[in-house]
Amino acid sequence: MALLQIAEPGLSAAPHQHRLAVGIDLGTTNSLVATVASGLSRVLPDAHGRRLLPSVVRYAENDVVVGHDAQAAQVEDPGNTIVSVKRFMGRTLSDLDASVHTPYTLVDTPGMLSLATRSGVRSPVEVSADILRSLRQRAEDGLGGDLVGAVITVPAYFDDAQRQATKDAARLAGLNVLRLLNEPTAAAIAYGLDNAAQGVFAIYDLGGGTFDISILKLSQGMFEVLSTAGDAALGGDDFDHRIADWLRQNLALAATSAGETRMMLARARSAKEALSSAPVTSIAGRLDDGRNFSFELTREQFESLTADLVARSMTPVRRALRDAGIAADEVDGVVLVGGSTRMPQVRDAVGKLFGREPLSDLDPDEVVALGAAMQANVLAGNHPGGDSDWLLLDVCPLSLGLETMGGLVEKVIPRNTTLPAARAQEFTTYKDGQTAMAIHVVQGERELVSDCRSLARFELRGIPAMVAGAPRIRVTFQIDADGMLSVSAREQTSGTEAHIEIKPSYGLSDTQIADMLTDAWGKADVDMAARMLREAQVDARRLVDATEAALAEDGHALLTHDEFVAVQSAMFALADELESGGDLPRLKRASEALNTATTHFAGLRMDAGIRRALAGTRISALQT
Repeated sequence: MALLQIAEPGLSAAPHQHRLAVGIDLGTTNSLVATVASGLSRVLPDAHGRRLLPSVVRYAENDVVVGHDAQAAQVEDPGNTIVSVKRFMGRTLSDLDASVHTPYTLVDTPGMLSLATRSGVRSPVEVSADILRSLRQRAEDGLGGDLVGAVITVPAYFDDAQRQATKDAARLAGLNVLRLLNEPTAAAIAYGLDNAAQGVFAIYDLGGGTFDISILKLSQGMFEVLSTAGDAALGGDDFDHRIADWLRQNLALAATSAGETRMMLARARSAKEALSSAPVTSIAGRLDDGRNFSFELTREQFESLTADLVARSMTPVRRALRDAGIAADEVDGVVLVGGSTRMPQVRDAVGKLFGREPLSDLDPDEVVALGAAMQANVLAGNHPGGDSDWLLLDVCPLSLGLETMGGLVEKVIPRNTTLPAARAQEFTTYKDGQTAMAIHVVQGERELVSDCRSLARFELRGIPAMVAGAPRIRVTFQIDADGMLSVSAREQTSGTEAHIEIKPSYGLSDTQIADMLTDAWGKADVDMAARMLREAQVDARRLVDATEAALAEDGHALLTHDEFVAVQSAMFALADELESGGDLPRLKRASEALNTATTHFAGLRMDAGIRRALAGTRISALQT
């Protein structure tokens, strides 16, 4: 008799059939790939035993070189060696700061900038795909089989465009994306599962190019992100630049060549790393004019040069704590992520703010990849279940909403909402007989559409012609676990429906995202005043339109000449205020004046309407 083997959906058919899945930390400076084997997560090394893969790609005539060999060729072939490509993901040329200079040529292509190389124009997606392809090959060689999927980490502040670009790069590299996971959340998974931690944790992530802070609550297998914040223009590279600037000052150089700049930054990075374990280090090099130099830099000097950078990272930390409603002394543990957290001044500042020593059990370079590998192991169906089951609840970094009359934003899903999420809200028409509605989806924290990011536009047509305010249009926002958004609109009485999946045109930079949050905090009073003015303008316009229509229909029949002129004059006065963009008090006074002037007219119209409705009706009919 044949035996039929049965398994739960998504699980292996037999205990020995372990599905090969990996977690990938696609970093600005370095990338890693990790997996779970025999219940333990580990980073996979290359053939030489190296765990870190430099996120560097060199494009030769007929060859693509990734990692250490590409990094070694950076000095001799900078124009074709792409570094830190992650900062270009989902960005256009116009998004870049004017101070950004690269040794390679940037090309302004539709949707996203590209990079000109010897082997042709490459998009950041293609360059990232080459890095991911190298990691995939490393994993398949090390594990001895094909991968069923990968969890790839992204900065918490990556928007829809940057997340989509990361997904596209993975698919181009031949990877099945099981999920995109925020980097701080991945670190929390690694610490939470390895150490069976419970409580509130802060994830302080200082990488090569960006800084993220997340506050998470770990409880009985649930990972809930309470808040996120960060500075997309702060990273370890800024510390390198401070040392390079110090070198220029000591050498009395007003400017340096591209080659000298690269040399100084390389020496600066080595010095920074050395000062993490030594009180003093030497920096030596050779200038283009043949002069040699050698200086000593102490840790005390380095900390003085970079004190403002460390202090700058504390501002988002305090904001994240405030958003989460948590005091610093209520945090049970602080996890350090990113190689830049090895600097003693960073560890000291974090410890001082939270009043406790940061956790350092796991390598800060590897912790994100390890957490991603654990998540991949679960999604691949290898998790044993039982008491070790756990649930991950992430959040969206920016509010999502719709444009309403007057260019105002109605937030449907506030920032820091737990994902996945679905929210619905009802809207209605503005004018009588309106049969279509334009729906504009926006992202941001400000009150006006012009200050937020436009994500998508679509139309709902076929709305039954009714008086303004009668149709009920229900708009539903849905965000999946990867942070990808879809929006649908449905008119409730007719069932007419329209739907759109947000496939963003690449373009919103991580700096813009951080700026959106900063602007929202710094301009709350201005935004509220602007919103009140816009709302008053919308109400005034509606009042002018209704009065104009009523005068045209019944004005001459129901009003004397003087009454007609009085109402018309008040209407014109309000219209003039609208045209002049007058301030809020004057607009309100003009609206109140028109309301007062039309009170008697409104009563006459109501009486006339009742008379028309009852014309020819017997009293006995009304009594039955």
